[in-house]
Amino acid sequence: MFAPKAIADTFDKDVSDFVSGGGTALYLGAGVALPLLLDGKQGGQHSLRALDSLGTSTLLCIALKEVTDVKRPDSDSRDSFPSCHATAAFAIATVQSQYHPGSAILWYSGASLIAYSRVNLNRHRITEVLAGAALGYLTAKLELSQKHGLILFPIISSDDAGGSLVGLQVIGSF
Repeated sequence: MFAPKAIADTFDKDVSDFVSGGGTALYLGAGVALPLLLDGKQGGQHSLRALDSLGTSTLLCIALKEVTDVKRPDSDSRDSFPSCHATAAFAIATVQSQYHPGSAILWYSGASLIAYSRVNLNRHRITEVLAGAALGYLTAKLELSQKHGLILFPIISSDDAGGSLVGLQVIGSF
């Protein structure tokens, strides 16, 4: 009588393990790399903006973890608030949804699944993934509102003769 529930629980945990590990890496990698393949001339710019949003939000998340010093629900480790998995996933979802509004539901569904996996695995509380999601979303919105980005300043242009200039400047001011 309890076998189907035990099987379902094991399946749910196995799916969450994948989503929280390799699935997150694939999701974030796709969010940064797909624009190079799909966005034509703007692909490089879109990829760098996604990378900038991902990097900036992750740095902010790590800094908040150091300041808040919140114990994880599954261990004595004191780096639970906010969830950097949720932060990174929602940063990517927000950037990609800006460039591809028709795919927004897919990007936000993927980010939500990553956030859910962290709670399901008891690595975070719901408040921690919600805070991470908000941090990722807001950082990406700020990134997209800037002319040149927050940390990475991409230089991608072409001249009339068909030549290209590609560069990247790292900015340290806010």
